[in-house]
Amino acid sequence: MSDLTTTTATGAAADAEKPDAAGIDSRLEGHRVELTGYCYRMLGSAFEAEDAVQDTLVRAWRNFDKFEGRSSLRSWLYRIATNVCLDMLNAGNKRARPVDLTGPTPLAQAALSPRPENVWLEPMPDGRILPSVQDPAEAAVARESVRLAFVAALQHLPPKQRAVLILREVLAWKAAEVAELLETSVASVNSALQRARATLTETEGRAGDAADPLDEEQQKLLERYVKAFEGYDMAALTALLHEDAVMTMPPFDLWLRGTGDITGFMTSIGAACAGSRLVPVSANGSPGFAHYKPAEDGSGFVPWAVQVIDIQDGAITGMHCFLDVPRWFPLFGLPDRLPADAQGA
Repeated sequence: MSDLTTTTATGAAADAEKPDAAGIDSRLEGHRVELTGYCYRMLGSAFEAEDAVQDTLVRAWRNFDKFEGRSSLRSWLYRIATNVCLDMLNAGNKRARPVDLTGPTPLAQAALSPRPENVWLEPMPDGRILPSVQDPAEAAVARESVRLAFVAALQHLPPKQRAVLILREVLAWKAAEVAELLETSVASVNSALQRARATLTETEGRAGDAADPLDEEQQKLLERYVKAFEGYDMAALTALLHEDAVMTMPPFDLWLRGTGDITGFMTSIGAACAGSRLVPVSANGSPGFAHYKPAEDGSGFVPWAVQVIDIQDGAITGMHCFLDVPRWFPLFGLPDRLPADAQGA
């Protein structure tokens, strides 16, 4: 039974009396992935996005008899989802990466200072936010629009500008369609889009350019990265990193720039990660890895981080290590331990 059926069946007995309940459920569930992608771009949080979509589908279920069909079901669902997200964003919270909050910390001053969970932009598995599409160009736009750098830049926009930009630039809605959804004028939509574009030009950071699927050069780069990381070979890792590469570690606000500080951190404060194992994952339209470090009792490997990797011009430009593993590993469907004889990627 789907999440939607479970929620609505326990929420109101009247819902069970709806005609063709299974058919309604199936039609609504068919939009879950794309709606999650939309809400994730709006909110910057994996779990808030999934909550927003669940709220959207429950509202749609309970009001399905009022859906008059003057617009498509998809448009109606996006209207509900937009209102849900705007309500959630009224609290004023915007998500960020460590690089958005402070300058890089020299290794000599490195200290691990956590900030609350609701500060951070969160990673998201591709399968939860990127629906299957046939058009390669459409797929590329969708993938680029969930990169960490792009979603972080969206957080600088006021909520309605955020919605306008996503609907127009990512989902290719017409201005009139967006105006109808937001109950405003086409002129207002176009103005909001211009302002949003200008802000993104100023704030969007360097994004990765990894292909999907990875091309041969990128695949070999990642294979060398895994070998260097698992072997804790800092010379080999240095050769793969861009000279201005960054490493971030939410929930800590510390971030490092440059090969010297990154490898210096890994061999000092991060020395316990020597001998780790990396398991491939796909997150935010980018390559990534589930990072398991050796268990202290020697009985295999335990979760340590979800890494999202930025690649640009044949080098690794970003290692974004999300350390809140009790949240991230279940979200990515990852095991809570690897056996002692586990092989890496």
